[in-house]
Amino acid sequence: MQLRIVFIAYFIVFFALLSCKEKQSTDKLFSDETESAMRYDSSAYSPFVCVIDTPICSDSACYGTYKGIEFIDEKYIERYKLNGTDVAHQYSNKISEYVGRKLKQLYRDSLYSKVNFKGIKMQTKGMGDGDDYVEYYVYIPFVRVPKHLAMTAFDHCGGWGHKPEIKKRIFTLTHHPSKIVKNRRLWVSKLMKTKEGLEEYWIQWQHKDY
Repeated sequence: MQLRIVFIAYFIVFFALLSCKEKQSTDKLFSDETESAMRYDSSAYSPFVCVIDTPICSDSACYGTYKGIEFIDEKYIERYKLNGTDVAHQYSNKISEYVGRKLKQLYRDSLYSKVNFKGIKMQTKGMGDGDDYVEYYVYIPFVRVPKHLAMTAFDHCGGWGHKPEIKKRIFTLTHHPSKIVKNRRLWVSKLMKTKEGLEEYWIQWQHKDY
């Protein structure tokens, strides 16, 4: 009887350890983090470290900072579900996600808003200087508007050291299979640049179901 209990206990511990091991090996560079900053510690999985501030949003703005490597090897693109090797530039995707989420919340709370394109601030430090470390800060403010002018979605089209493919991005958004853009109308900012060569168009629109 005692032998049987020991045997069962052994298997419980074994599967618990196996579960922990699998959980630790999950690779996801940009996750839905809950702390003010998320550090990806390379350890045995990849030879780099990134510090990604969770974008902070209030009823008046969203802002955040990326600090880490500028580019990754192509072999990591699929693992971390990135769009390219310019991993620092992927932070534009992250903050766009948070801005879009906040615009929807403001709409539901009857605080009808849109992004104030003229107030957007972008800063890069160390871009293209050869040491593969960069800092990227972005600040995106809101302005109150009448309900019929309120935005519920936000995105970007940028180039980390190259020209953004804005026409292609506009076509992709306005011809989305689920027709998410109301009246196929997008509001696109002027081309914004940092001194070091980051170029961004910021895009906002109204969803059909709002």
